Amino acid sequence: MLPDWDQKFAVTEATATSLSSIFALSVEADRQALIVSVHDVAPATRAAAEKIIAELSHHQVPVCSLLVVPNYHHRGCSMDDRDFVRWLQDLEAQGHEIVIHGYFHERPRRDGERIREKFLTRFYTNDEGEFYDLDYDEAFRRITRARDDFANAGLRPRGFVAPAWLLGSAAERAAVAAEMEYTTRLTGVRDLRFGDNFHARTLTYSVRNGWRRAASLAWNGALARQIAGALLARVSIHPSDLEHPEIWQQILRLTNRLIEDRTATTYRDWIAERRTRRGV
Repeated sequence: MLPDWDQKFAVTEATATSLSSIFALSVEADRQALIVSVHDVAPATRAAAEKIIAELSHHQVPVCSLLVVPNYHHRGCSMDDRDFVRWLQDLEAQGHEIVIHGYFHERPRRDGERIREKFLTRFYTNDEGEFYDLDYDEAFRRITRARDDFANAGLRPRGFVAPAWLLGSAAERAAVAAEMEYTTRLTGVRDLRFGDNFHARTLTYSVRNGWRRAASLAWNGALARQIAGALLARVSIHPSDLEHPEIWQQILRLTNRLIEDRTATTYRDWIAERRTRRGV
């Protein structure tokens, strides 16, 4: 028996899941996969996201997972922007995937935080680890509100990804209860319905200052070689990456290398294909 939310979308999901992509992966069973995700998609970042998506399409990456922030930095509900929603609907119809990416993409600092908390929420991510230590009730409220707002706008998100991949255990339980199908972390993908974990480290960049950019270039160059034989390769792109030519050119160069013997897909379709192979 499907959960209530799955029942609601069981019919439309057949088209929303891009069956052609799933069948293509099944036919090319020996090919590895590449998922390129575009993070922090919101009305405020739409122009950059459009450029990223357009350029990727010229580099044999026709579909991406688009991580949409429901209310980016408290600037207003993304689903209230009708033009933005129409743009997302068009992208979804083309085979791109809409993913819920946090809610505010922002975490306020707190008194008495320990060194580890400060490192992860301030140094590692610039006060954006929203779901790092959010309690269950608040996490569930934000995820379900985003899910319902997206659904009311005619979109069908099946995954939830926390900002900076910082998803605490309580927030993960909330994502399961909200009937999200999967989540991702820096080092892999997790099927929330069946509990399967797939190791797949993603290429991602930190561009806040010069030393971070230099370190990112060196690290991702080495990492791309390490994951060359992996079942799933991932590239995560943020709008700010476009602002630094050396970063953007390496992203395109490494993506070109990875896509040579891989099929471009989305998290939604990849999870569906994994389930098909295990007979679910």
